[in-house]
Amino acid sequence: MKKRLLILGGTGDAVELAAKASQIADIEVISSLAGRTKQPLTPKTGTVRIGGFGGATGLAEFLRCSPIDLLIDATHPFAAQISANAAIAAVECNVPHLMMVRPGWEMVEGDRWIEVANHSEAATALSGQSQRVFLTIGRQELAAFAGLDAIWFLMRAIDPPAPNTPVPNGKLLLARGPFSLADERQLLLEYRIDTIVSKNSGGAATYAKIVAARELGIPVVMVQRPPIPDVEQVADVEGAISWLVEQL
Repeated sequence: MKKRLLILGGTGDAVELAAKASQIADIEVISSLAGRTKQPLTPKTGTVRIGGFGGATGLAEFLRCSPIDLLIDATHPFAAQISANAAIAAVECNVPHLMMVRPGWEMVEGDRWIEVANHSEAATALSGQSQRVFLTIGRQELAAFAGLDAIWFLMRAIDPPAPNTPVPNGKLLLARGPFSLADERQLLLEYRIDTIVSKNSGGAATYAKIVAARELGIPVVMVQRPPIPDVEQVADVEGAISWLVEQL
């Protein structure tokens, strides 16, 4: 009898994992997406559900009722709440649970990073220091920068912010990575950017902006990742597949 795997997704890594896990004969794949973007990264294989669970309690109920045999959290490194809920629900239901955590970016020679703990600290770091900022943190955190009236922001997100969300002064670009180094370099030059604000998301899809900033000598205010649950972790899809095979 096949084991039912629930992948908490929404990332390119999760799509790749769903495709490779579906090739394992004894695994049935169910991918869950939060539904926060209009055109989410949707796996082409297995079953896909869209929408929240209703916290740790709702996720635990889903694990029991489906029923789910294995759980892999392949969400974005900044999706702290769903990761916390997954850890709680997996323990409550005694479901083997893995987090796929892509490595964060690390500073190399030439980088000019200002590392901050959260978006509020990022806004403080900009005040009085920057004039034209490339804000690449997604749409949900824009309000933290809305009070910085002396700064012009180039804001890039996959979807527009929700109605009535306070948004800083500037221009909104709607786009999804991956982005090329040539395009990122041109963007920084065209809009005369003097500072970038970025989450330390890791991965290759949006790293080109960090390389372009390094080449142009532009400082990056780098928001560090939130704490993650103390659960078993792997760094990539290959590690997750190895873990799956061990569970069979």
